Amino acid sequence: MFNKNIKLVLAVLITAWSVYEFSQGNIMNGISILLLAGIFVLFYFKNEFILLAFLQLRKQNFEGAKKWLAYIKKPESALTTKQQGYYNYLHGIMLSQTNITQSEKYLRKAVKLGLAMDHDLAMAKLQLAGIAMTKRRKREAMNLMTEAKKLDKHGMLKEQMQMMKQQMKKI
Repeated sequence: MFNKNIKLVLAVLITAWSVYEFSQGNIMNGISILLLAGIFVLFYFKNEFILLAFLQLRKQNFEGAKKWLAYIKKPESALTTKQQGYYNYLHGIMLSQTNITQSEKYLRKAVKLGLAMDHDLAMAKLQLAGIAMTKRRKREAMNLMTEAKKLDKHGMLKEQMQMMKQQMKKI
């Protein structure tokens, strides 16, 4: 919606308005306006279009997720580093269904930029391992799988890793 710097300026201006309301004795107005400033701060750290794309992916609606990601015009200037990582991560996941070479490019960039949560990074590395396995790069796939296993602390990807190990035995 807005550039990341504009979001911060709006948050500062709204906070100043809130302080003015507090000084006038309008406590409820000040609190409400301060919560409004909090929304802009939240959207500085979590991009609203990336959040909406994640919601569409949960519904398995890839077209809807692509639509929301298309609203981000210049990700290098509009997003923070972690948000750029998630932007590339989402593109990589969506392209893994159709174009694995393009998907590999986006996922590698996402891993390089970094993702905030370990299980997201584990999922990206597991996707990269699957791509490496389809391209007959067994050693790289094994290395990526061991890295993903270290990052998957709660065992959420255990079944997928077992399936990949079974498929690797066939190669």
